Amino acid sequence: PRELRQMRTGDVDILLVPGWGNSGPDHWQSRWERSLRTASRIEQADWSRPDRITWTARIRAAIADAKRPVVLVGHSLGVAAIVHAAARLPAGLVAGAFLVGPADTEAIADWPAPDEASEWPAGIAGFAPMPMHTLPFSTRLIASSNDPFCGIARAQAFAAAWGGDLSIIANAGHINATSGHGPWPDGLLTFGLFLRGLG
Repeated sequence: PRELRQMRTGDVDILLVPGWGNSGPDHWQSRWERSLRTASRIEQADWSRPDRITWTARIRAAIADAKRPVVLVGHSLGVAAIVHAAARLPAGLVAGAFLVGPADTEAIADWPAPDEASEWPAGIAGFAPMPMHTLPFSTRLIASSNDPFCGIARAQAFAAAWGGDLSIIANAGHINATSGHGPWPDGLLTFGLFLRGLG
């Protein structure tokens, strides 16, 4: 029998979906944008004031403009935006989603404050409740055992509801530059394996 061709980065449009405040230059998402030829960031009009309707609309528009099958790569609130957008996506355009460090928007009261003098923007509450239905594409969820924005039990519930595979990294914080995940070679390796499985 003919061997199935394994998908590689050049076969897909990799659309990066950062969370609140965007991903800074040292964040692994920004590094992947610079190093992966087919990767691009879905820009939001206002990264500091998230709005579910406008954020999900940007995701849908970027997917519609893609020239190849799409693989979404979300982090934090970007994961919630992807899951909210999923129900209104045309069938067959998205091959998979690689979702890292989800932010549980139903537990905002438990999140650490963004800084000593401010609170989380009200618009984040618009991303709750978190959708709990099977996603129409392959999904890999990467969570952390000590993420202040999402507990292990919730990450497990998300993966089960979305129909995705789950990996929990020990003591990885929010899996961002602050937690030491600027260069994230293990993440890139896991992403490559995820792509191969989509072939």
